[in-house]
Amino acid sequence: MKLEDRLPLEMTRNIGIVAHIDAGKTTTTERILFYTGRVRRIGEVDEGTATMDWMQQEKERGITITSAATTCYWKRVAGTCEKIYRINIIDTPGHVDFTAEVERSLRVLDGAIVILCGVGGVQPQTETVWRQANKYKVPRIAYINKLDRVGADFHSVVHQMRERLKCKALLIQIPIGQGEDFEGIIDLVEYRAIYWEDELGTVMRYEPIPASIEPIAEIFRKALIEWVVENDDELLEKYLEDGAISPDDLRASIRRQTIRSEIVPVLCGASLKNRGVQPLLDAVVDFLPSPLDIGFVEGVNPENGDRIRRRLVEDESLCALAFKIQTDPYVGRLTYVRIYSGVLRNGEVVSNFSRGYRERVSRILRMHANYREEIEEARAGDIVALVGLRNTFTGDTLGAPGHPILLEHIEFPEPVIFKAVEPRTKAEEEKLMQALLKLVHEDPTLWLKFDKETGQTILAGMGELHLEIAEDRLRREFGVIARFGQPQVAYQETILNSAVGEGKYIRQTGGRGQYGHVFLHVQPLGRGKGIEFEVSIKGGLIPEAFIPAVEAGVREAADRGILAGYPVVDVKVVLIGGSYHEVDSSEYAFKIAAMEAFKNACKMAKMVLLEPIMRLEIITPKEYIGEVLADLNARRASIKGMREGVGEVTIIDAEVPLAEVFGYATQLRSLTQGRAVYTMEPDRYAPVPPEVAKQIILRRGYSTIDIFSSIEGEKVIGTCA
Repeated sequence: MKLEDRLPLEMTRNIGIVAHIDAGKTTTTERILFYTGRVRRIGEVDEGTATMDWMQQEKERGITITSAATTCYWKRVAGTCEKIYRINIIDTPGHVDFTAEVERSLRVLDGAIVILCGVGGVQPQTETVWRQANKYKVPRIAYINKLDRVGADFHSVVHQMRERLKCKALLIQIPIGQGEDFEGIIDLVEYRAIYWEDELGTVMRYEPIPASIEPIAEIFRKALIEWVVENDDELLEKYLEDGAISPDDLRASIRRQTIRSEIVPVLCGASLKNRGVQPLLDAVVDFLPSPLDIGFVEGVNPENGDRIRRRLVEDESLCALAFKIQTDPYVGRLTYVRIYSGVLRNGEVVSNFSRGYRERVSRILRMHANYREEIEEARAGDIVALVGLRNTFTGDTLGAPGHPILLEHIEFPEPVIFKAVEPRTKAEEEKLMQALLKLVHEDPTLWLKFDKETGQTILAGMGELHLEIAEDRLRREFGVIARFGQPQVAYQETILNSAVGEGKYIRQTGGRGQYGHVFLHVQPLGRGKGIEFEVSIKGGLIPEAFIPAVEAGVREAADRGILAGYPVVDVKVVLIGGSYHEVDSSEYAFKIAAMEAFKNACKMAKMVLLEPIMRLEIITPKEYIGEVLADLNARRASIKGMREGVGEVTIIDAEVPLAEVFGYATQLRSLTQGRAVYTMEPDRYAPVPPEVAKQIILRRGYSTIDIFSSIEGEKVIGTCA
């Protein structure tokens, strides 16, 4: 029996490593793999040798593009006690274009390490991943990295965490020196100093805290104890009686409060210099939950809608969630799943309760980045890849036949940018489509659409880099060289008011004709609601058999758009009336009538064009502030604030339409002699100013006679976010 088969479930940790781009996620993961014995040498991101960055595009760019899973084992030594823990790790991307990888990883994980740069602090993507972790109630610990760099400020980063992330950041370590003076760390729980003696960081030395910093350490130790006992009545009573708390009691209380997401333990180090990673591993097993600490997973019975709970143990019925699809050149389609309960064995048949299929699992693989280890079975708490599932997609629930349960699906953000794509030759058309379908099956934030009006195939994604990587993968992995158009903004259309529209389709050409007649009421919905269809007519006006055709017409008209051919979103459509002919009425007639009624109602309801707004953070030397601000104003940006950065730099927070920042990197480098940097992420959709909207509509070739009244002189207050 293998080591992993002997470990009880309470010795398992399923964790993700998340952070802003370039905070040191993959560098830290490499050290974790090295110190746990999973790899024999440390790979480096800059050299393209990092184990977890296995894609060729990742090696070339020095960034993580896709989340990668691995398993390692850590021997926790506390006093005379030794325990071995299994740690399943998912290393996630930091670039905002690949935020879906973080979303789906956090959905299936029990805990997370949030890495922050000791110089950059809380950056935009840090806030994004923090919100994602809040959404899924994932307990986390924070690791402040790069404290060996010039300008590092540990306590400033902690202050930013408390102010910007609104969390109870609990210091369990503080650094000994910073920047070039960074020597080691103070462990406030054990109350000792830790130093690393060799370059690889394999030899640690424990010493009493130096007298020069002991007064400061004493202050932080006291603050730690006060913070912990504040929410632990049992420990408070013990502290008041004895006047002291043992490290074991302190750890146990920190663990309980971390699992309840009441506090976030904060650690520190410099992963590139191989300092701080072993104590981080200790903190993972000490403070982050095992599946048993999570207790249960909740879903619904797809047959009757009843709520169901499954305990996260092996003796429950099988329940698993597919969270990632990947195409492997050697074994084909891989479906990554988190096993919540039960046991899954090779060759077994599982039910896909999300789609109503049954599928056979031909192989079970334990993944180490892109390396595969075949195993006979997967148990509760495991994260594995399955081979043989052809009809399972991201977010689907798998389980034992006869024991239905449907877990909450994973929600992903909408794409904000698109390109037209076409094959070089007609002969390559089918090959291109098959490759594109594989890409969109892997990545839920890549959307594929066929534009009936232009005859173009449209590929939409989260940003320019996202589509660039997709294009590169088509060429390298699938051998398809396609032609791509210029990036375009994924605008949307919506309504501002309520209105009623009538639609008729009547044709009489001799013999049986066509007759459809409907009245639709439209009203605005909140952002992200899409199109909702409802029926509110009293019998006889329209036979029930034709109502699905009415809904199909509404949705097709919404998809085609009205102002400029962009999708209409966030509208509730109610069928309130109409009429039919006993002989001439047909599904086709009612579909056309519904399309006409929807268009008429939307025009009367005052339409507006929506555009994606990006959150922009620019770090620039102070002498270039004027040039940068002037350029932002020319791009219709809204300046939200300015603050001092580390050193002689200023941080500018702004919101800017996506349409105005294509190629912004080149312009910013030109304005600041290459000294400024920026990060950008989607924030929301907001109305396009009327004059800009007119230009967009004209460029799209749409008639302006009857639609400018929808935006002309209409003052939109606030946004549609």
